[in-house]
Amino acid sequence: MGIEDANTEVEVDSLPAPDEEAQSEKPPVRFGWLVGVMIRCMLNIWGVILFLRLSWLTSQAGIVLMWLIILMSTIVTTITALSVSAIATNGRVISGGTYFMISRSLGPEIGAPIGLVFSFANALACALNTVGFAEVVRDLLKDFDAVMVDDINDVRIVGVVTVTLLLLISLAGMEWEASAQMVFFAALMLSFSNYLVGTFLPMPKEKQALGVFSYQVDILVANLTPDWRGPEGNFFRTFAVFFPSATGILSGVNICGDLRDPMSAIPKGTLFAIFFTTLSYLGIALTSAACTVRDASGNITDFIGNNTEGCIGLGCRYGWNFTECIKSQSCEYGLANNINVLGQLSGFYYFITLGVFAASLSSALGFLVSAPKIFQCLCKDKIYPYIFFFAKDYGKNDEPLRAYVLCFIIAVAFILIAELNTIAALISNFFLCSYGLINFSCFHASITNSPGWRPAFKYYSKWTALFGAVISFVLMFLFTWWAALVTFSIIIFLFGYVQYNKPQVNWGSSVQASTYNMALSYSVSLSGVEDHVKNFRPQCLVLTGPPNKRPALVDFVGSFTKHISLMICGDILTVSHYNRKNRAENATDWLVKWLNQRKVRSFYTPFISDSLRVGVQYLLQASGLGKLKPNTLVMGFKANWRESSPETNDVSDKGSSDQVQTVFQTNQGKKNIDVYWIADDGGLTLLVPYLLTRRKKWGRCKVRVFIVGDEQNMEDRRNEMLALLKRFRLDFNDVTVMTDSENCPHAKRECRPFRLHDEQQDGVGLQELRQTYPWKISDKEFESERKVRLNEIIRKNSQHAALVLVNLPVPQSDCPSVLYMAWLDTLTSGLHCPVVLIRGNQQNVLTFYCQ
Repeated sequence: MGIEDANTEVEVDSLPAPDEEAQSEKPPVRFGWLVGVMIRCMLNIWGVILFLRLSWLTSQAGIVLMWLIILMSTIVTTITALSVSAIATNGRVISGGTYFMISRSLGPEIGAPIGLVFSFANALACALNTVGFAEVVRDLLKDFDAVMVDDINDVRIVGVVTVTLLLLISLAGMEWEASAQMVFFAALMLSFSNYLVGTFLPMPKEKQALGVFSYQVDILVANLTPDWRGPEGNFFRTFAVFFPSATGILSGVNICGDLRDPMSAIPKGTLFAIFFTTLSYLGIALTSAACTVRDASGNITDFIGNNTEGCIGLGCRYGWNFTECIKSQSCEYGLANNINVLGQLSGFYYFITLGVFAASLSSALGFLVSAPKIFQCLCKDKIYPYIFFFAKDYGKNDEPLRAYVLCFIIAVAFILIAELNTIAALISNFFLCSYGLINFSCFHASITNSPGWRPAFKYYSKWTALFGAVISFVLMFLFTWWAALVTFSIIIFLFGYVQYNKPQVNWGSSVQASTYNMALSYSVSLSGVEDHVKNFRPQCLVLTGPPNKRPALVDFVGSFTKHISLMICGDILTVSHYNRKNRAENATDWLVKWLNQRKVRSFYTPFISDSLRVGVQYLLQASGLGKLKPNTLVMGFKANWRESSPETNDVSDKGSSDQVQTVFQTNQGKKNIDVYWIADDGGLTLLVPYLLTRRKKWGRCKVRVFIVGDEQNMEDRRNEMLALLKRFRLDFNDVTVMTDSENCPHAKRECRPFRLHDEQQDGVGLQELRQTYPWKISDKEFESERKVRLNEIIRKNSQHAALVLVNLPVPQSDCPSVLYMAWLDTLTSGLHCPVVLIRGNQQNVLTFYCQ
């Protein structure tokens, strides 16, 4: 006996006593909105770019454009945060963060590719911040003449050692990781305070030689405008380098499984984090550019006092002559040349170094934790092969230890590149793609009007979400067009793989809601369209019973309706005991799966009835919707009709789930499809073979048409038929006129056991006999119905055909069913290929007119 919910199954007998459980294991660690989301997001946003690149980027773009870049990034991240908040409050986000939200909103086809790419992007972001930390350590080593190898290799060595230590902290568990993050946050607060205080202090000559002064209006005005330098000197390249500094907004979402109340914590923490970090970026860009000139030599002997003759540059106004290095473009200091401007402006230089350490290590640690948790959720869903190994979790917090190691390996690989700007440009594309899809998920979920879309967070708009999606994709190409193409190529390839394999998951995505909306809208619109012969399609109701019991019938109809018209497999359930409804519900799912595995595009419709005849009558009336209603009835021929009693009903059972190979699944080569067009039925007998020849397996077959005529006008009859086929644009060029179709059929021998023998009965006895046995054949009917002659002709001409189509004989209204079955059996006996008995209702389904 077990207790089962949506996620777990626990054996009752194995449950420990409450006291024993409390003593044996502590509850998992859970965080609130402040520590779990806001501080975590702020730490990830305050990365190496804030301390090592922001001042340099401001010198390139100027204060105005730099503020524009910061605000544009904030717009993108804020819109994305609003979309994230809406999605996160529309239901419980268990784990997997960004991947979980996109996949559950847009389905596995979109969610799985972006989950893989976003996990990889987080691993790259870990490498980015680790390289930033390693660069600062390298510079410190150079200051103390402790270079290990050279500039590049020192960064690699320090980076690999650092990321290894971060891995050990992550493996220790979320408690250790959270404690480390709080230490980093305290260090950053100390660093910021030190910087702001330092900007107001008077600068000694040693700092002025580096181009650093107190707040000066002239310096502020000069640095308002851009001064592009080098190959990276343009707006969008600057934007691309800066944008990764805004990518930490999903840090709280990515550990949603470790939050006490994700629905409340994610919106509040993420939006507050964006607000405070935006203020800090704007403030540091402004203050650093208001206190520092772009070019300085660093040489204290360049102080000239008031003698500014021949002096070039803004430093001349403050008694410094940096002319020589400006002309030779060899200045090593100043806003445009030195990445340590924030340290030079601060009250105590090494507090900024401490801030760099805290910012880079906290961001690296945050990304190192996020990437494995996203990847673990993706692995658990079993969308892609060979990665389920990384789905295993450990400990009370379900830590993805194996995924940690994989992320570590990826980070080390990119740390060896040791180029901060190169990695930053790659990350920008991956994160922008993720942001674009998150926004599109929110927009798509909103526009489908699904009753299930009820986010508790109301401060969002589907149009701002759409704008966020569009601007994210546009920025991808504006930043690095080739990287954008590579990113989309990867997404499309991964999408194609998932689309081809069609994983068996049902997450109630907005794509499903959109499909329903479109289907409903088109169905209603179609109801107002009048039928036209040019648009006729054979919409088939196929009396298959359970489809897996009649695979040949299913394959035949599917071969000419797939991607063209409607096909419904009807199943009359005649089980009379009390459990028949449950049988129908249980059977539907696996029968639909059987059809999908067979790649047959068909609906399956079970119908419960007390008898087969009544059930078929009701199903004919009830099937379909609007214009999507069957206009063609298809049923199999009951080969054992002689042994079956008329009262016998087929009982629906589960049958076999095997995919049996049938003749309609094999390539027919250059065989013939023979059509015996005995009477004009509106063209259905000719339309079906034409539709078959449009399929690859039947495309090389030759269609031969046999018609009835006499010897006197045989050639005229043939030419008329050829002309008619040509006008119908049917490429059937082989027409044979049958001049001998009147001969005695073999029905007498077939029907002998079902004769009524009523010749010796009187009137009253004859009436009672016919009421008792209405399916039996009177002597008069047995002797008079002898007109079927086609069987001999068909066997002669079509013995080696791939398929034979014959007009279905129309019986008289009082013709007994046994006699009619005998006709059909005689008509089709002795053939070694499938035979289709087909007849239209004289309504034209072919036309040679344009309107």
